[in-house]
Amino acid sequence: MSNLIPASSSTLPVASADSRAPRDTPPQTRQFLTFKLGGESYAAPILTVKEIIEYGQVTTVPMMPGFIRGVINLRGNVVSVVDLAARFGQHRGKVGKRSCVVIIEANQDGEKQIMGILVDSVDEVVEIAGSDIDPPPTFGAKIRTDFIEGLGKHKGQFVIILNLDRVLSVEEMSLLSGEEGIESPAAHYEQHDAGAGREPRALQ
Repeated sequence: MSNLIPASSSTLPVASADSRAPRDTPPQTRQFLTFKLGGESYAAPILTVKEIIEYGQVTTVPMMPGFIRGVINLRGNVVSVVDLAARFGQHRGKVGKRSCVVIIEANQDGEKQIMGILVDSVDEVVEIAGSDIDPPPTFGAKIRTDFIEGLGKHKGQFVIILNLDRVLSVEEMSLLSGEEGIESPAAHYEQHDAGAGREPRALQ
């Protein structure tokens, strides 16, 4: 499985300079990584996706909410892994042969936060025009509406575009953990090891 996801820019059609016909501004097209979770199709803006890795050994972190699977070692960096199904209030995701962790760069109060999300499988990178993205539904969604950026239409099907800054809100996770001042599960892991008088463990 390739780790790096190419974020190639798309070329939009431009009317010729000498055209006398009215020229409409083409709708903005964005790229998304689509993936499956519990039989539903979701999408993450490609600019937030850093890489995709196979699901491997995860070290659990004490006093974290149930949707935190734990942390992994990503080339020497401790990265938190969020069980996306559990984060949506569903049962914890089942790890299968196609399960993987999508490494996401979320924006938290103007700062970049690297976290992983556990998904059932990754599909493909798709392009969706702005005109094909509807606002989040006001009701009937299986997940919180503030987790949804919009509903994208691709190949006649709807895909749920996630607001990953909200899904991966460190502030909310800290509140749910019952401990104030924890910057992230990964930071909590490092604090726990430091408090025990040892360096953060390297994960296998």
